[in-house]
Amino acid sequence: MNLDDYILSHIDPEGDYLHRLYRATNIHLLRGRMASGHLQGRLLKMLVQMIRPRNILEVGTFSGYSAICMAEGLEPGGKVYTFEINDEQEDFTRPWIEGSAVADRIEFIIGDAVVEAPRLGITFDMAFIDGDKRTYLPAYEMALNVVRPGGFILADNTLWDGHVVDHAYDRDPQTQGIESFNDYVARDSRVEKVILPLRDGLTLIRIRNLPHSPSK
Repeated sequence: MNLDDYILSHIDPEGDYLHRLYRATNIHLLRGRMASGHLQGRLLKMLVQMIRPRNILEVGTFSGYSAICMAEGLEPGGKVYTFEINDEQEDFTRPWIEGSAVADRIEFIIGDAVVEAPRLGITFDMAFIDGDKRTYLPAYEMALNVVRPGGFILADNTLWDGHVVDHAYDRDPQTQGIESFNDYVARDSRVEKVILPLRDGLTLIRIRNLPHSPSK
């Protein structure tokens, strides 16, 4: 048994529905490993239970795995608003979300979250950024404006399979997007931040209880 298997055998089970969704994601979608999966999914649920948000914003739905995991952690009345910019994703994702036990806690929206999320007029308690890596910076600035002071922003894939420290990927646009985001957040005095070396890197960001001001 390797270490990854050991970890998965000592945490809460994935559950049959999520297991089938993860398998279908990897069979039917390109880059299926982008789905959060067992370990990160259980972490997302627990973080929601710890933060106790009423409204969660997700940028990048993909197959719906992470949205379902976060919705599982919500208290009654809570809602995940998840945006997917790729309309070709809808035929796969919507049935899985609507068939889940937490479908009433998820609002699945096709559109650009950077443009559309502020139009909802909702103050969010938590945001999860997991879309196109080239757009992490605008997604982050948008999230800062719709998440309440003291709220949390999570960003996935911030170690990008180690490419952030591999000069062979210096010209790769996705890697450049992650590097720019990481550097920007590291300098941003508006927030507290920590990178967890979990899976592909997960950055936890807490917005300080201060008026918004330009980063330094």
